[in-house]
Amino acid sequence: MSDSPPQPENSAAAPPPPRSGWMTAFMLIAGIILLLPGLCAVIFGAASLYSLQSDFMPFVVVGLVVGAGGGALIRAALRGRRP
Repeated sequence: MSDSPPQPENSAAAPPPPRSGWMTAFMLIAGIILLLPGLCAVIFGAASLYSLQSDFMPFVVVGLVVGAGGGALIRAALRGRRP
């Protein structure tokens, strides 16, 4: 009988393969493009604060959500795969 603790079978699992450079570049470009509606939403949202009509506030919210998605895509592209 051995006094050593049992070792897990996959203690030295291989790291996942790196993502291709093309996919990272595509994700960065798509993320930057998706940031543009968010920028427009911020501009139009700020302009709608000074006007009494806020008929396009749903569009501002959708633009902010799309812009947040673009930021998340850029972050995912820069961080790479996680084990």
